Amino acid sequence: MLLISGLSGAGKSTVLHALEDAGFFCTDNLPLEMLQDWAASMQGRRQPAAVCLDARCGFTAKAIRAAIEDVCMPDDWQLLFVEAEDDVLQRRFSTVRRRHPLPDSHDLMASIRQERESLMPIRSMADLILDSSYLTPYELAEKVDSFWRKPGQEQHRLSCTVISFSYKHGLPANADTVFDMRFLPNPHYEPELAELTGRDASVISFLQSCEEVGQAEIHIRQWLTFIWPHLKQERKQYFTLAFGCSGGRHRSVYMAERFAAWIQQQGMVEPAIQHRELGITQRRLAEKHAVVAET
Repeated sequence: MLLISGLSGAGKSTVLHALEDAGFFCTDNLPLEMLQDWAASMQGRRQPAAVCLDARCGFTAKAIRAAIEDVCMPDDWQLLFVEAEDDVLQRRFSTVRRRHPLPDSHDLMASIRQERESLMPIRSMADLILDSSYLTPYELAEKVDSFWRKPGQEQHRLSCTVISFSYKHGLPANADTVFDMRFLPNPHYEPELAELTGRDASVISFLQSCEEVGQAEIHIRQWLTFIWPHLKQERKQYFTLAFGCSGGRHRSVYMAERFAAWIQQQGMVEPAIQHRELGITQRRLAEKHAVVAET
């Protein structure tokens, strides 16, 4: 169980959002008198949980500290305290045009200093103090991940969908990256292949015999290898990769199958595959013929 506290405007909401994405049950601004019942409920759920307690609950830091010590056994919880420099907090409040939560906060800088002083008893209990002054929201979220994850535990993992589609019916609305495969040789013009799809062995053999198909795969693999770490660094939750061709039956289906298999083979993620024009959506282990060979 994680307890989150800190200064208003320092990034506690960002911390809670990062924990929610990691599977925590998160509660913000819990009334202090409900802490004992909340802790008991979370222990019954057997689910990672986090609660934010700060100046908004209307109690002094000493009262919050006493409640924490009464309710939580040291082995059951960790305390994360988030802070930032006074000037940074002042700038953030001015940017979002919100009032400081302390009552009678007519002077913003005075309120910031008063809150910092009042929360010192909680800060002194913290297992980790994070200064968010010069961190982006993504960097702050990564530091939170590093705090609670055990060694060897999996880091942030995004969800991936690979789509094939026909340009005649428009681009997929949710596509993040689109590759146009209409420059490749078209199996549709081979009479024995026209009614088949990019999942059939005859079409696969035809496309694999074309030099430009192999060259396209090399360049797309290089592009995905380059962007994947950056997608994770930006904490992107969903990534949709789309391949399009004229009819959405041959070239785009073939490439979608190939790269869904390659993404899984590289240990990036197990993607879902959607062949829009064929009406097929599935998440499965890649078939042997779909694995992209390294060159």
